[in-house]
Order: sequence, then C-alpha cells, then structure tokens
Amino acid sequence: MMDNFTPGQPAGEAGSAVEAHSDDEAGTAVEMQFRDELFAAGVPEHLHDWLAGYGIGALVVKMGIRFLEMSPERTVATMPVEGNTQVAGILHGGAHVVLAETLGSFAAGMHAGPSRQALGIEVGATHHRAVASGTVTGTCTAIHLGRTLTTHEIVMTDEQGRRLSTARITNLIRDIGA
Repeated sequence: MMDNFTPGQPAGEAGSAVEAHSDDEAGTAVEMQFRDELFAAGVPEHLHDWLAGYGIGALVVKMGIRFLEMSPERTVATMPVEGNTQVAGILHGGAHVVLAETLGSFAAGMHAGPSRQALGIEVGATHHRAVASGTVTGTCTAIHLGRTLTTHEIVMTDEQGRRLSTARITNLIRDIGA
C-alpha cells in the first residue's frame, strides 16, 4: 500500500520503468518525465529532488490538481470543476475527497521526511455547498504534527471564497520498510 509520493519508494516499486532498464539514461528519462509533471503541477522546485523519482500520481494529474503552496503546516492547491463532475453537473463529492486526501497526504509526507513515510488511515468530508463551474481551492492546515500521526483539516472553497466542503485526514507516520 504505497502512494506515488512516498519518499524512498519509487513509482511502481519492483518492475518499474526505472528498474526495467539497466542503463542510467532510462532512469534519467523517467526522472525528467516526472520533473516535467512536477513543474506542470506547480510543485515548488525545492521539492523536486524528493519527488523526481515518483511524480505526483496519475490521479492527481487526471483531476487537474495544481499546487500553489506546499509545507507540512499548510498546503494549497486548485482543481477545475470541469471534468470532475457527477451526473447532475456539479463537482463530484469524491473529487472533493481526492483533493483533500492529496493535500493532507503530501503535507504529512513532507512532515515525515525522507526516511519515513505517511500512510493515510482515515479521511472524512462534509459537503456544504455545490459548485457547477470554475475552480475550487483546497487549503490544508495542520491540526497535529506528531511523531507517529498527523491530522490535517482541508477546506475547499469556490472562486468567491465560499466554503464548499470540509475534510479531515489522519496519516500514520512510520519508518520506510517497517
């Protein structure tokens, strides 16, 4: 159960594109692919070395999530409503949760540091208001940054600053390979 952004665990683990090719050029090409992905997603350059071998995850790319700010204490990103709607034409409730879990997990991973990993163990959301167009912004704020657990609150707002949903995620922090 590994996420693409967990430090020390290359994307795909065994049999990944990095391991499937024995020469350094293939590994460099994969890392360059992820570097382009990181730039496109707005990931700050100081985090590129950490994420160069992992990327941000296919779902994050598909959802169109773009990071504006990233730290363990506060992580902010936007996501388009278009392409992430349910049959009624409003932003899918699951899209709210994907944005929330993405922000909380990245923040927890940064808190964990390079020798530890963050694993989501609980996420929940309350939906307050629907949105049918535009862009939503998720703002993730640390509630608790401990040695073995982190908890973050994530608030999604519309372009007018109205609260759309509130989520909370708890991540377990453990040593890599434990």
